[in-house]
Amino acid sequence: MGFVKKDKTIRNTLGAVTPADFEKLRQLRKMQAVALWLLFTMAIVFAISFSLQDRYPVFGFIRAASEGGMVGAIADWFAVTALFRHPLGLKIPHTNLIARKKDDIGEELGSFIEENFLSEEVVYDKLATISGARQAGEWLSNRDNADKINVFVSEVAVASITVLSDSDVQDLFESIVRRHVISPEWGPNIGRALESMLQSEHQSTAVDILADHLSDWLRNNPVSFEQLISSRLPTWVPSFANRFVDKKVHSETIKLLDGVRGDPDHPLRSTISNMLHDLAEGLQTDPALQKKVENLKHEIFTSRRVRELLGDIWSEARSALLTMLKDPESELRLRLTGVIQDGGSRLAEDTTLQYKIDVWVMTAISYLVRTYRHDLANIVSETVHKWDATEAAEKIELQIGKDLQYIRINGTIVGSLAGLTIYTIAVFVSGMFA
Repeated sequence: MGFVKKDKTIRNTLGAVTPADFEKLRQLRKMQAVALWLLFTMAIVFAISFSLQDRYPVFGFIRAASEGGMVGAIADWFAVTALFRHPLGLKIPHTNLIARKKDDIGEELGSFIEENFLSEEVVYDKLATISGARQAGEWLSNRDNADKINVFVSEVAVASITVLSDSDVQDLFESIVRRHVISPEWGPNIGRALESMLQSEHQSTAVDILADHLSDWLRNNPVSFEQLISSRLPTWVPSFANRFVDKKVHSETIKLLDGVRGDPDHPLRSTISNMLHDLAEGLQTDPALQKKVENLKHEIFTSRRVRELLGDIWSEARSALLTMLKDPESELRLRLTGVIQDGGSRLAEDTTLQYKIDVWVMTAISYLVRTYRHDLANIVSETVHKWDATEAAEKIELQIGKDLQYIRINGTIVGSLAGLTIYTIAVFVSGMFA
């Protein structure tokens, strides 16, 4: 609460700002007028009855009642006023209590909240009576609520992506790639992966796929293959010999591939497996081979083109994400709503999941309360410390002043009854001994 100095006109409003504040101020002034009217009424009745009591004894009772009412009204006016200011501006001890005791009130209020609202037992008992997870699930399973969450998440995501610097994101990508891709040695890792593949005999499937594709390509592209073979023969070989060699190599290659495809025990399969086993072992144990792999790795990732590629990937991904997040009818947004609804429905129906989430929430909140409740309570006391003393008293008077005026009204009535009772007893007793 920020406080500023106010002139007398503004001070009469007790810091009212909002329409609700001015309504409270109106009701306060109304009740103050009622209490003051009762005091004036008692004063008038007292004046009349005092002048007539010698002539008409019954007015003695009225005078005593009105006198007691005036005393009660003035005493309670003093008590109520002393809470917020010095009565009539006189600096009487133990008046203007709220302004003088503001800091003490803040300390006590913070301590009260800490002990009675932020205790671990109170929070735990309250949480134990509700299933927040089930209620959250029911709320999320509603389409309108899921759309609200969707809009919120999308807006946060758009804002986050928009403020991100392309260079920062690229640096982050490079840092992640360098830490998880470039820094680890490739040779041993590739060797272990290859060894695992060989133990599972996945290489057989790979050989089948490779043989299928090569056989199909050779059948569909004989000319290309024959030209490839011819180009490797010496120039002095006659053309008819070239054609013979081309066709022979072409047909024999197809037969070889067909044989590999149809025979699980074909020697070529064993040769390939042995070669891969040697490669897997060398990648894990041969320093020379490992060094070649590391050199190849660094040549790839130190290339300028790789950095440009990372930048292009982020730019494309960023543009695509922004487009989808801004379009309520995009596939991403629609799927997100569906995921939220499905998650809410599951949470609303799965009692085991509800129990797990509720226990986790209770544990987390209990820890936070146990650890930070004193700091939370300090927020209250520190906030009160920062208030201007006079304005703090006015703010409090605005909030509770109307109810306090009933003390003045009740004091007037009770004082009247007390005065009448005391006078009646005195008359009765004096009559007994007359």
